Amino acid sequence: MKLFDAHCHLQDPRIHKISPQIIKTALDAGVVHIAVNGVSEKDWQSVKEMSGGNLCIIPNVGLHPWFIPDRTPNWLNNLKEFLEWTPEAAVGEIGLDKAPWASHVDYADQLEVFSQQLQLAKELNRPASIHCVGAFDDMIEILKSLGPFPAGFLLHSYMGSAGLVPELANLGAYFSISGHLMPVEESKAKKILQAIPLERILLETDAPDALPKSLNSGCLPIVAKEASILQDEGGDRSELAIDTLNHPANIHHVLNYVAFLLEMDKEELAQISYENARNIFSYEGSKISA
Repeated sequence: MKLFDAHCHLQDPRIHKISPQIIKTALDAGVVHIAVNGVSEKDWQSVKEMSGGNLCIIPNVGLHPWFIPDRTPNWLNNLKEFLEWTPEAAVGEIGLDKAPWASHVDYADQLEVFSQQLQLAKELNRPASIHCVGAFDDMIEILKSLGPFPAGFLLHSYMGSAGLVPELANLGAYFSISGHLMPVEESKAKKILQAIPLERILLETDAPDALPKSLNSGCLPIVAKEASILQDEGGDRSELAIDTLNHPANIHHVLNYVAFLLEMDKEELAQISYENARNIFSYEGSKISA
């Protein structure tokens, strides 16, 4: 059974030092490809370097809405040049966020930066990985104004309503599901999943966040071997909160959860979601293009 983690952040400072061990654990668990998303100009190079050393890593680079205030005056040209020099890279993580934790970011800036990055993804014919919290109406309006997007786009950790799915699918969306959906009331989560066309469903971990709750055994920690490596390198287990961090091998628990709610065989769902991810991440220059 092959799996594809469609969105995570292995360059995150909380787990970057142990990313080689995390990648090995994922490969041993059947996770064949891992899409790693940069979030600011400061980490794009780290994503590229990680990708260069691992054929399984699909690099994504973009400006996440939370980090817009930190951008340099030349950020858009920097992103375009980086993508042109890195033909295997998709665009992400980009998006819009109206949640309280994003209140420090001017929303007008978010709209402008998101639109510019979407336009760049279309210009370079790359897929985009989109973050959207509380801003689906604005996102849809922008997608309609700038589309179509032949390379497609994925909505990472999709938590929008079931009613929005048909319109978004018609615009070219793939819907990536993570552990963020697990705390949602089961009937609501099931309604969202049932609305998604099977040819548009993806699975992700959003590691190191979105630690999934398994169907029967609670939170899943980073494996003990990796936690001990952090301690050996001088990390403080309590400060780093190792038992709250996620990693790509945990995608099995997302798979089990989604298959359970859809009343599907997990092997069938694994194959469908893997092929869907291959479809969106197979573009000119991609490591997995046909």
